[in-house]
Amino acid sequence: MATTPDAMTDDADGVRRRDFIYVATGAFAAVGAAAVAWPFINQMNPSADVRALATVEIDLSSILPGQAIKTIWQSKPVFVRNLTAAEQAEADKVAAGDLRDPQTLADRTKEGNRNWLVTLGVCTHLGCVPLGASEGENKGDYGGYFCPCHGSHYDTAGRIRRGPAPKNLEVPTYAFKSPTLIEIG
Repeated sequence: MATTPDAMTDDADGVRRRDFIYVATGAFAAVGAAAVAWPFINQMNPSADVRALATVEIDLSSILPGQAIKTIWQSKPVFVRNLTAAEQAEADKVAAGDLRDPQTLADRTKEGNRNWLVTLGVCTHLGCVPLGASEGENKGDYGGYFCPCHGSHYDTAGRIRRGPAPKNLEVPTYAFKSPTLIEIG
């Protein structure tokens, strides 16, 4: 039985040493490519400060009926208003069909929590911050919010009633975590 150079490189299973070297080189190259690519892929993730602003929790226990607060979520102002029974009744008297952007108060609040109105504090006309969330600010002709930039008037439900704004103040995604705690985002 003659021995050939190929026969010498074969082991008992018929796998040549050269095959092992090819597999090892390929695995080494794949690990190296992943190690080089990871920083480039990882830099596309949002930074820690952006992730921290993805949601915000707001304690509602200190907001009295008729009061509103301003807070920040994703670098935008947010108005949280505790509507009185009179403000809710005033908002319910307006027929949705008479509004430029027809929505009822029930459409803009959570069921069982009609007194809590959460809106972005950004006028839908050109992005100004309306007045009316702080005590003593001009609330406009309808007792809600007034945009001083171009004169948009919003009612107590944050619906556009007069002025150039095309839509109601936007209601962000939010959920009640408890009767006195909401999470926006």
